[in-house]
Amino acid sequence: MTSVSTTEPGLSASRLQYLKDVIEQDIARGLYRGASLVVARHGRIGLQVALGTHRSDDPRPLTTQSVFSLLSVTKALTNVLVLRAIERGQFSLQTKVASVIPEFAGGQRDRVTLFHLLTHTAGLPSVFMPVPGMYIDRLDEVIAAICSKVQSIEEPGRSVNYSPMANHALMGEMLRRTDPQRRSYRQIVNDELLQPLKMHDTSVGLRPDLRARHVRLEFQQDFPVQHLGHSNLGPHGAFEEELAEMPWVGVASTAPDMHRLAEMLRRGGELDGARILGPAVIDLATRVHTGEKPNELYRSLALARGWEPYPAYLGLGFSLRGDQPCPHQFGNLSSPRTFGNHGAGSTLFWVDPKLDMTFVCLTSGVMDEGDNIVRFQRLSDLALAAAT
Repeated sequence: MTSVSTTEPGLSASRLQYLKDVIEQDIARGLYRGASLVVARHGRIGLQVALGTHRSDDPRPLTTQSVFSLLSVTKALTNVLVLRAIERGQFSLQTKVASVIPEFAGGQRDRVTLFHLLTHTAGLPSVFMPVPGMYIDRLDEVIAAICSKVQSIEEPGRSVNYSPMANHALMGEMLRRTDPQRRSYRQIVNDELLQPLKMHDTSVGLRPDLRARHVRLEFQQDFPVQHLGHSNLGPHGAFEEELAEMPWVGVASTAPDMHRLAEMLRRGGELDGARILGPAVIDLATRVHTGEKPNELYRSLALARGWEPYPAYLGLGFSLRGDQPCPHQFGNLSSPRTFGNHGAGSTLFWVDPKLDMTFVCLTSGVMDEGDNIVRFQRLSDLALAAAT
C-alpha cells in the first residue's frame, strides 16, 4: 500500500521509489519481515508505504494502519510529557528524583536529578528488569523494584549509560505523582498527547480495538531479555497486555500516528491548533547535553563491530545526530541537530530541522541491534538523499 502527496513536497519521487525498492529487496532477502514508512518534508508527505508481512508465522500483509509495539520509541512520548510538565512548573531539570519519589533515596541516588534521567547520566546500571523473571507491565511494581534493587554504580553525571528501563519508569512515576489531577500515566498520555494530536490508533498498553491490527514481536536472533506480563502471554507478553503501563517501552502505534507526533515536534510544539510544547523547551531538549562522552552501551556494541566509539549525542530525552561521521540510525546526511528516538532492532523516527523533514519507520522482525544501526543508517540516508 503506497500513497504519494499530490503537492510537491520537495522530495524526489524517483529517489523515494528507490528507497521503497531497497526495503522490498531487504524483505526478500529475509533481513526483516516488513516495514511501515512515512517520509515527509515541509509538512507534506512524499511517501507513505507498507511493505512485507507481520511475522514468519503470520503472512498477513502489513498496511499503513498496522499497529506496532514501539519499544523504546515509547520514550519519546514520555520525553514530551516531561518537557510539558517542566513548562507547567511541576518540576525542573534540577529536581531531585528522591524529592518526588522518597523511596528512591539512598547513597548516590540522593543526587540524581531529572536532568540526569533525561541525559542517561544518572549513574544507574543498564537494566531491562530490576528483578530477574519479574512482571514488568505494572508501573507501581516496577518502581518498587527499582527503588529496592537498582543501586548506583557511579556518581551521577560521570558517564552516559543508556537506561533501557529505569530512567523513563522513574520519569513516568514523577509525572504521575506531581500531576495536579492525580491521573495515571496512561490517562496523562491520553489526555495530554493522544487526544489533542488525534493519535487515535495509539495506546498505552494494547487497546482491545487495536489487537487485530497488532504486529506481534518476532525476534530475528535470540534476544536475551524477556518482557513478562501478569497474564502470562509468553516471554514478551507484556506487549500484549491491555492495561500495561511501561513508560519506557509500552506504547503501541501506527506509522501515521507517529508521523503526527514527529510533525508536532518539527513545527515547534504545535499541530492543527493543538499546542503541546513551546519552541523554547524543544530548542533546549534538542541540543547535545552529553558533550563528547560515549554511550557506554553503544560503545561496547561499536567495539564488538570493529567501529570506533563515538559520542552519545544525547539531548533531553532525545537522541541527536551530532556532527561526527559515525554509524548512526539517523544517517550521515542528516543535519547535526536532527533528533528523535529509536527502539530495539525495529522502530525509529527522526526530525531534521534544517531540511524541515520527518521520517518514521516501524518494522516487523526485530533485528540484531548492530545490523539495525546499519539498516536504519542506510534507509535514513536514502530518504535524506531524496530532498531536493
